[in-house]
Amino acid sequence: MSADLIKSRKKLNSVATLLKKGKYMPAVQAVHDGLILFLKNQVMKNERDEFEEILQKVTYVLNSDKELRKIYPLVISYEPGQERPLLDAMRELLQELQKALNEEVQGDLEALNAQKLAELEKGQAFLDEQDWDKAAATFDQLVRTFSGDPELKADIADRYLNAGRYKEAYAMLDDALKDDPNAIHLYNRIGMVLRKMQDFETAEKYYLKALTLTTNDEYLHYNMGRLYYDWRKWGKMASSANKAVEINPGFAEAVKMLKFAQKKMG
Repeated sequence: MSADLIKSRKKLNSVATLLKKGKYMPAVQAVHDGLILFLKNQVMKNERDEFEEILQKVTYVLNSDKELRKIYPLVISYEPGQERPLLDAMRELLQELQKALNEEVQGDLEALNAQKLAELEKGQAFLDEQDWDKAAATFDQLVRTFSGDPELKADIADRYLNAGRYKEAYAMLDDALKDDPNAIHLYNRIGMVLRKMQDFETAEKYYLKALTLTTNDEYLHYNMGRLYYDWRKWGKMASSANKAVEINPGFAEAVKMLKFAQKKMG
């Protein structure tokens, strides 16, 4: 018996065990791969007889599996010499299993998103009640549950920011940047938070870091101009506003900012 036929027999004989373990995709894949190995080889009569018997047993266990029948209710038929139609059926079954798997994954994702939204609203309720400790506990647990999610952290930071909790907003955004250090919008937000905290020097450092990633974001330059307005650095304010206007001449707020800065500079 050739090496391919030995592999084929091994795969086909593993099907029943895989099904018992609930491993439906590997089980059907084993039938599929075993058939391909069988079909690509010349076989002697005694080998064909052995494989035909194995395939009859395999189709029986596939048809007898209740969970598999829920996914694929059609009867899987096999007659000696009809290996290619069986292979086609296995390909179709693999497609159905993949579809079911995708739907299951999608369902899991929707459940996780629902959980995330529910906890966000719970934390928001604590913020609205000014129960800062419970809000922090809720949000911190949420971040631990969904670790490595910079957008979640940015969402929580926005909630802290709207509640006037600037230090918490800064800490959350700083953590988000560790997950996604190239996210321009995070630099914009953290700069805004630090500006509200009147930590102008640190805010400027974050904006300058963002400018190493892109120089073509008019809102980044405009927000820097807002920083320099609060910092009363009129020359830098004018420079930032001018860059914003150069990128987008129709940016009315940036145009106003530029005129204001130029007026202040005399």
